[in-house]
Amino acid sequence: MAARRGALIVLEGVDRAGKSTQSRKLVDALCALGHRAELLRFPERSTEIGKLLSSYLEKKSDLEDHSVHLLFSANRWEQVYSWRMLPSGARLAMSVMRTGLSRSVRCSVSTSS
Repeated sequence: MAARRGALIVLEGVDRAGKSTQSRKLVDALCALGHRAELLRFPERSTEIGKLLSSYLEKKSDLEDHSVHLLFSANRWEQVYSWRMLPSGARLAMSVMRTGLSRSVRCSVSTSS
């Protein structure tokens, strides 16, 4: 019999928007219904990269926008192994911050013909 497929639910928003609160409520509700559910939060502030991001978000350090974007990506990659260890069929609720992305992804438009 094939392994049961899980679900990835992502709540995305700016810093302090309530993503973690809503994610916890979602995981609690899924567990109450008998589903296996885990909460993942990003940035994961316990890693070295996460500590750099935390310092930036708390305005204790100043980083270039593109660097911050790459650090957010690296912070997610640090956690890939732990995602693979989750039981099949598990539901994942993720709280993901969007801070900095709108500033770091820019488009240039030429007005000359």
